Amino acid sequence: MSESYRIYLDACCLNRPFDDQTQSRIALETQAILSILSQCQSGQWKLITSAALDAELAQTPDFEKLKNVKAILSIAKIKVISSQLIENRSRELVQLGFSGYDATHIASAERSHADIFLSTDDRLIKRAIRHIQLINVPVNNPVQWLMSVTHK
Repeated sequence: MSESYRIYLDACCLNRPFDDQTQSRIALETQAILSILSQCQSGQWKLITSAALDAELAQTPDFEKLKNVKAILSIAKIKVISSQLIENRSRELVQLGFSGYDATHIASAERSHADIFLSTDDRLIKRAIRHIQLINVPVNNPVQWLMSVTHK
């Protein structure tokens, strides 16, 4: 894993370690996310955060969970701030069927030149795959992506 990746985790990924770990899929995704975060913490990879993540996470009703997620984001080396470019791109992505937050996250990942946008949201991933020619950042599930980069 010598390559240095720029990684954008959406809010689903950031919350995953604090979800009910009794379901095997959630536990597996949590382990992948923690492994990715460990690489970011060590400086091998770079975690990207954004104003869009701040806005979405601000709606978290559980203060303890919010505090924990913000602690994770404190290791981010890159922060994407809101801009007209991101807002315009978000509108284009909403036209493709992405929700407002998902569109803004993808636009932020594109703007930051992320190597990968990770999500645990199957619908978002399927929609991104359907529109792969129109999205300027690869989108994947953290487990699948981590397996692909560790088996190179």
